[in-house]
Amino acid sequence: MNEPVLARLHHLMTLREEVETLAGPVPWSPAADWTDDDAHLCLHLDVPGVDAGSLEVHEDGDTVTVAGQRPAPERLRRGERPSGVFRRTLSFPEAVRPQSGQASLVHGVLTIRFEKRHPTISVPSSDLGRAPQEE
Repeated sequence: MNEPVLARLHHLMTLREEVETLAGPVPWSPAADWTDDDAHLCLHLDVPGVDAGSLEVHEDGDTVTVAGQRPAPERLRRGERPSGVFRRTLSFPEAVRPQSGQASLVHGVLTIRFEKRHPTISVPSSDLGRAPQEE
C-alpha cells in the first residue's frame, strides 16, 4: 500500500481507540419475564455471573427495582458479555401484596415470587353450573 492510505488507516485506528476509551463501560439490562401461578406473580431475571450479595430488590407501589453488579473478567482479551452495574425497574402486571416478595437465585436466574393482591381462583369446568352442596 502507498503511504497516504496507510497514514489514513493509522489515523482511523487511533480515532477508534479514542472513542472506545471515552465510551467506558456500558450499563446492561438483564432479560426479564413475568409468570403467573394463580396465587403468585413471579419475576425471572437472567443474571449469570452476578454475586447474590450484590443484588438489591426494592418494591415501590406498582413497581419493583432490581439492581446488582457483574464483575468484568480479569485479563479479558475479547468480550461480548456485558459487565458492571445494572438497574432494572419493572411494573407489576397486576396488584401484589406489599413487601411480599421472596427471592431465590438458581443457575443464574433470579426469581422473585410476589403474592397477588387478588389471587386467581381456578374452578374445574365440571363444577360450573352445579348448585352448591348443603351440609
